[in-house]
Amino acid sequence: MRASANAPREPGKASAKETAKEPANDAAKEIPKVVDLREPRDTPPPALPGPPQPAARDDRQQQAKPAAPPVPQPTRRGRAFLRAVMMLGGIAVVVVAAAVMWLRGGRFVSTDNSYVRAAKLMVSTDVSGIVASVNVKQGEDVEAGRLLFNLEPRQFEIAVSAAQAQLDQVRLTLDAARKDYVRLRSDIAAQEALVSQARSAFDRAAALARRDAGSQANYDQTRFQLAAEESRFKSLQQAAQVALTRLGGDANRAIEVHPQFLEAQARVAEAQRQLERTKVHAPFAGTVTSVESLQPGTFLVAATAALTNTGAVGLIAKDNVWIEANMKETDLTFARNGNPVEITLDTYPGRVWSGHIESIFPATASEFSILPAQNASGNWVKVVQRIPVRIAIERKPGDPPLRAGMSTVVTIDTGHKRGISDLWQMLGISKPPVDLGWMEKLAAAGSGHK
Repeated sequence: MRASANAPREPGKASAKETAKEPANDAAKEIPKVVDLREPRDTPPPALPGPPQPAARDDRQQQAKPAAPPVPQPTRRGRAFLRAVMMLGGIAVVVVAAAVMWLRGGRFVSTDNSYVRAAKLMVSTDVSGIVASVNVKQGEDVEAGRLLFNLEPRQFEIAVSAAQAQLDQVRLTLDAARKDYVRLRSDIAAQEALVSQARSAFDRAAALARRDAGSQANYDQTRFQLAAEESRFKSLQQAAQVALTRLGGDANRAIEVHPQFLEAQARVAEAQRQLERTKVHAPFAGTVTSVESLQPGTFLVAATAALTNTGAVGLIAKDNVWIEANMKETDLTFARNGNPVEITLDTYPGRVWSGHIESIFPATASEFSILPAQNASGNWVKVVQRIPVRIAIERKPGDPPLRAGMSTVVTIDTGHKRGISDLWQMLGISKPPVDLGWMEKLAAAGSGHK
């Protein structure tokens, strides 16, 4: 038995025990290894299924080609360093880009709180009357001086005639006063002769009475006669003085410069003016509106015509157009009159107008409100104020029409360029330089007063 166990085996034959172990060894060989995902694989990934590769023509050529060097894989420490570099580098790039953009900015300021403004007026008249006709239509373009509507002129023509008659009456009255003054001067001369005669008679009667040659009755009669003539003489002189005063102190003065004549002449001019105001003309070129509120036959009351819009025609200018931009007070630090402005309108997208700052209001818009803000209360919230800026539009032939109230977007080129010092000031690292020039100006002004 032992000998048979130690007997040599024939080639190609295996014992039963070895035959039983071979399947177990094969199964163990087929179990794959567990690969740790945290570690990189040293073996290349399995090839994807695809078309079969052609076999090599010659084994010698395959052996002659050098093998590709293995690609180095980053380690865990290398990946952490790369991640830190990318994070810090990204932050640095963002900071540098933001600083560059801030330094390159600050030159342009813009707002969409801006609107087209135009000169507009409710055209009416200052005389009351019945509307005779309306000579324009809604939306019609008119030139300056165009007749808009007129009133019934009959009553005003009558007023002109009455004033002219009064002027003629004043002329006749003044002419009669001049002639009356001349008559009074003649009466004074005649009365002066009568006074001389009465004084001579009185003197004779007095001489006879002193010599007891005349009667007392004759003396008394001549005395009373002299007193009466002198009194009449003084009365004529006062009447002549009054007549001369009514003539303006100069009897030879022209009637056309007399106050009464000028007053009557002014009444004629006023009546003529009211007659002319029955025809209402356009004060400037523009487009008419609110025409339907005024119809022929309407009684126009001058005191309330423009307030109620029932006795007036609206007129909006075509040429006198500008932009009113309500800019934040923080955006006007470097804005000055004359700065170029770029204007776009929501109505005409893609079209750009050029302009310039014409004026900056001397106060905020809230200062002109009917009920201004009361900031002296206990509950106070700071709000950035807005200051109106008037922008002149440079219009060209062929431009589309601009209508009052249109929304616009304006961009002002202040020409200011930021520097590193501005960045330090914004960050609080440095303070702006103090301008002491006002002290020198104040000192110079004080010395000038001395």
